[in-house]
Amino acid sequence: MIPALDTGGAEQTTLDVAEAVVKAGGRALVASRGGRMNEQLKARGGELIPLPLHSKAPGDLIFCARQLLQAVRRHKVSLVHVRSRAPAYPAFWAARRAHVPMLATYHGVYNARSPLKRWYNSIMTRGDLTIANSDYTRAHVLAEHGTAPERVISIPRGVDLTRFTPELVSPGRVALLRRKWEVENDPRPVALLAGRLTRWKGQTLAIEALGRLKAQGRDDLILVLAGDDQGRGDYSAELHRLARDLGVADQVRFAGHVADMPAAYLAADFALAPSLEPEAFGRTAVEPQVMGRLVLAANHGAATETVIDGETGFLLTPGDVEAWAEGLKRALDLTPEARAAMTAAAAERSRQLYSLEAMTEATLAVYQRLLAGEA
Repeated sequence: MIPALDTGGAEQTTLDVAEAVVKAGGRALVASRGGRMNEQLKARGGELIPLPLHSKAPGDLIFCARQLLQAVRRHKVSLVHVRSRAPAYPAFWAARRAHVPMLATYHGVYNARSPLKRWYNSIMTRGDLTIANSDYTRAHVLAEHGTAPERVISIPRGVDLTRFTPELVSPGRVALLRRKWEVENDPRPVALLAGRLTRWKGQTLAIEALGRLKAQGRDDLILVLAGDDQGRGDYSAELHRLARDLGVADQVRFAGHVADMPAAYLAADFALAPSLEPEAFGRTAVEPQVMGRLVLAANHGAATETVIDGETGFLLTPGDVEAWAEGLKRALDLTPEARAAMTAAAAERSRQLYSLEAMTEATLAVYQRLLAGEA
């Protein structure tokens, strides 16, 4: 269960696990509003149950609860796995009424500035087990909700190595993106910041760091922002305006949603993950490492697990423009040999620790525990 299937790490993991369930001989039903990933779900063998799970309106939640209970009984569902807070409420009710186990994946470190919000968030720990998508997230769940340690399992997200392998990406796919970004004839290195256009992802910080370099006489870098604004038109306009005001508009490319991320990383020289708030996992710090690209990430959250500073990438002070400008200069000034050594180490480590197979196997093992009544 997930609110929508448009884009994002939780949505991608939903598809990955659905496919693993089908390959293991099960049936994967995904309750969701749906979205641009509907066809991918179908291609992987999953089945969509369209419900307005994106809505927090009480009437919609009651409607969803009743529909879910019917679906669980009609399809003889044996386990319910929820990936977001609002849908967790109708899921919890339906699972308990149908007497089937329920678990939740804690995908983010949710803010709780009041006891009421903390109670609202705690629905993700009220099922039989909780999966945290990193050690960082698990520590947060234990501290925030006082959950018993044995009921919270850390399973890092996985990268699909059948997609994210440099040798499997044709030069034509890379060339197509470089043409779209208008960098095919530009000798300057390209830094890719992948993520929806929302303030906490740090796009303003990246543009400001670019402006700081420009003020120091360095304009030898192109910044590509890959992600759509999902209705945040004001923020998108703000980013355009900031680039113009800092005199770097000619160095910034607004690529919109990019479906071919393996090719996108190969079309760039560096990948940036400058999130202003801690990432619970952060695919955009792991996927480029798998693809052999140097990563610069904010030094907080799960990035401190997925990036080893100075060995597999650079960890930089969150929100500090000067630190990010210096980090970009450091990356630009690396010798080819030093960069190759870092990216090779990053690719080997990330492939070992963050493969899709490791993630799905661990998840299915949790399913087996629940189905066997061991939790």
